[in-house]
Amino acid sequence: MVDLRALALDVGYRSLLRPALFRIGSGDAEAAHLKTLQQVARLGDQPRALHAVQRLLHVPTSPVLVAGIEFPGRVGLAAGMDKDGVGVRAWGALGFGHVELGTVTARAQPGNDAPRLFRLRESRGVINRMGFNNHGAAALADRLRAAGPVGVPVGVSVGKTKVTPVEEAVEDYLASLRLLDEVADYLAVNVSSPNTPGLRSLQDKEPLAELLAELVTTAGRLARDRGVTPTPIFVKIAPDLTDGALDDVLEVVQHADVSGLIATNTTVGRDGIADGDLPLADETGGLSGAPLTRRARYVVERIAQRTKLPVIGVGGVMTAADGTALIDAGASLVQVYTGYIYRGPALVQELNRSLG
Repeated sequence: MVDLRALALDVGYRSLLRPALFRIGSGDAEAAHLKTLQQVARLGDQPRALHAVQRLLHVPTSPVLVAGIEFPGRVGLAAGMDKDGVGVRAWGALGFGHVELGTVTARAQPGNDAPRLFRLRESRGVINRMGFNNHGAAALADRLRAAGPVGVPVGVSVGKTKVTPVEEAVEDYLASLRLLDEVADYLAVNVSSPNTPGLRSLQDKEPLAELLAELVTTAGRLARDRGVTPTPIFVKIAPDLTDGALDDVLEVVQHADVSGLIATNTTVGRDGIADGDLPLADETGGLSGAPLTRRARYVVERIAQRTKLPVIGVGGVMTAADGTALIDAGASLVQVYTGYIYRGPALVQELNRSLG
């Protein structure tokens, strides 16, 4: 039987709300992003409106235990959508079973010059070169303390401050860890964004081993001091790694005692771009959305076959079938970002129904 409410939500978003959003700022994708975040933040500050939205969008889901954390559902919001946690009170009501904030850095930074966010409409994709624009780890920690419990697990993606030399990256990540350890349900180590110079070199075997050893050791020490379980640490990897490089990453993470992997980040490749979007293909940055669907699924399946660590699958989840395929490939949870831009709340509802 057709769910008329879900159908109306889907059609309403695609025919009314999305066109309006895409017109904001004369088509400026970042202006629309910021406007959307403002509205989500306002929703989070209005308990009665938040409750009404939650009733409208709620789909029953079954909890799942991953890395010692109970997630009320399998569908989460990927990092990049809400870097500074301005809408953290609202995302659970919008149907998400967890939210990953960030990427944040030890120091606040403006990111790369605009324009830095581009929609590839025919391809159902996005290219971004944001460059970790954020208010810093300390500001996010303060916001999370002020927000209090939000009803769903909150992860935080941490990256390297741009001005920090790569050889000093370990201490930079540790600074963020110390600030966020008490307020995040898990931390995601982002060593795979293509938009910070030198960052992806931290996926190489030796620097990754050094970084993860220090982070895991420090998280353990902080936990012992507080008499609690260490904050789980996940590692987010690029979709562009060769099979050999993926195997090297797996060898490192399994020896480092991390809690899991997130696959994948955006790609520097340009496969799958529709002809009408080719003028944007030369824009520098990471590509997400439908062109990444198959590659993300391949990476998830490959690493899930080679490790018992849980995997969060992200990349090109545009339909319920895409989310189901990632779970079938071995992911424990899925995250959405670009699919949410193109499909809106209906996608989250469909995924929750499909993944239960």
